[in-house]
Amino acid sequence: MEQLLKSMTGFGRHEVVCGDRKVCVELKSVNHRYLDLSIKMPKKFNEYESFIRSTLKEYINRGKVDVYLTYEDHSLETVRPQYNQNMAKAYMDIFRQMEEEFELKNDITVSRLASLPEVLTMEQVEANEEVLKGMIEEAVRQAAEKFIQTRIVEGEKLKVDLIAKLDKMLEWVAEIEKRSPEVVAEYRQRITDKVKELLGDNTIDENRILTEVTIFSDKICVDEETVRLKAHIETMRDSLIQGGSVGRNLDFIAQEMNREANTTLSKSNDVETSNIAILLKTEVEKVREQIQNIE
Repeated sequence: MEQLLKSMTGFGRHEVVCGDRKVCVELKSVNHRYLDLSIKMPKKFNEYESFIRSTLKEYINRGKVDVYLTYEDHSLETVRPQYNQNMAKAYMDIFRQMEEEFELKNDITVSRLASLPEVLTMEQVEANEEVLKGMIEEAVRQAAEKFIQTRIVEGEKLKVDLIAKLDKMLEWVAEIEKRSPEVVAEYRQRITDKVKELLGDNTIDENRILTEVTIFSDKICVDEETVRLKAHIETMRDSLIQGGSVGRNLDFIAQEMNREANTTLSKSNDVETSNIAILLKTEVEKVREQIQNIE
């Protein structure tokens, strides 16, 4: 079943507003061998980190992903005063003791008592946990959906470009295969001409020439390399079309393609074949570089 190819470069952002509260989640990623999630958010949301990670793993397989979660609360009930009755009673007990001990008038007032340390404190009003978790989940999932869409768009562009490169590589391999027998034939002709030049009209030992040509042919033969190279190119092409999380597999295939291209170049004893092999090797390197950004 054909699936969509994804790049490891992506971006997604989504805001969820509920009354005077707003949760915003933003995702950014670059290529990475494995999945590396880095989550930055207010400390009071640390309890949701495991939940956020497990949710994102439903959408993302590979890549270094930076996750930014921000929270805003503009309601009037974000903080409220808290009366510490025990602390107020402790103060009053001390004032009464001082009144009796020093025979002083106790002139403490409510406003004075309330201004003393720890009698009145301002406490943060916590949002409903279930509502807040629901807001976070919706923001994470919607941001992930948008994030995946940007990866798909980039991935499809990569696929088109890579398939074009692979098709060109197949053409170059075909040229090398076509050129191989021509190189052998040219070598045979050069040997024959050289022997004729040296021996004049004397009889030419065809068996000796055939032996030399066979040795030369074996030395420069790249039939196995071109067959394997074509197979790797076709496999990579099929994997790109099939799509899905194929990045690691494609990277392995690209390494094998590079090995065959190097061997073909090292065996070449012909300028035209060498030039084609250089083009082939250069294109393989470009393909390997692009594949690093496929999930």
